Amino acid sequence: MSMSRLFSLAVLSFLAGCATADRVQALEAKVEALEKKVEELPAKAGGKAAPRDEKAEKAAATLYEGLTKDVQAGKIDVAKAKLKELKAKYSSTTAYRRARKLERELEVIGKPAPSTLKIEKWYKNETKIDLASDTPTLLVFWELWCPHCKREVPNMEAIYTKNKGKLQMVGLTKVTRSATDEKITEFIDEKKLTYPMAKEDGEMSKAFNVSGIPAAAAVKGGKIIWRGHPGRLTDEMIAGWM
Repeated sequence: MSMSRLFSLAVLSFLAGCATADRVQALEAKVEALEKKVEELPAKAGGKAAPRDEKAEKAAATLYEGLTKDVQAGKIDVAKAKLKELKAKYSSTTAYRRARKLERELEVIGKPAPSTLKIEKWYKNETKIDLASDTPTLLVFWELWCPHCKREVPNMEAIYTKNKGKLQMVGLTKVTRSATDEKITEFIDEKKLTYPMAKEDGEMSKAFNVSGIPAAAAVKGGKIIWRGHPGRLTDEMIAGWM
């Protein structure tokens, strides 16, 4: 992997780790601009940068746009097929680098969920979550230090209230960095959150391929049926799980 690609992926991971869905594109555009500058460095140093294949970039961008729309529409199998084509034909393009986060999310969809939800501590409304149930379960991964999490986590309250009895739901945090149990409890009380909140040791995050936050996953009948950013959730999508 080229140094420019490593640099771009590192920057994107740092910038987009806790970004909302509508900001990811803007962040990726910034990374693309940075990547171009890095690719020019060898030429300035007397070396030669690899030529950019504009035809491949355009074809890859079209595939990427299509697969993101398919993901949003819930057409997971179609999206996976497009991602496979994108990776096979255009793995060196900017579009494929952008698709890496989606790739990690799509990887787990259709796979068995953990047999049990492993909880270290409950902060709010301790409840038995049955991941094997035909009642769908929405898991929301977050951390207190993440500003976008602090916006998205309260937004999930409306989803919980609207679908209570039809949708199991739990917020999961590992209590990292400057967070403490006391600060978590204060945040929950301040935002008047009523859906179950708990602490996990990272095993659930690993099982659902969560590396950036906020993140969410849906499980039904013991299988993972959706993975993505909580900001992508729609009423239509949730209704389709019922």
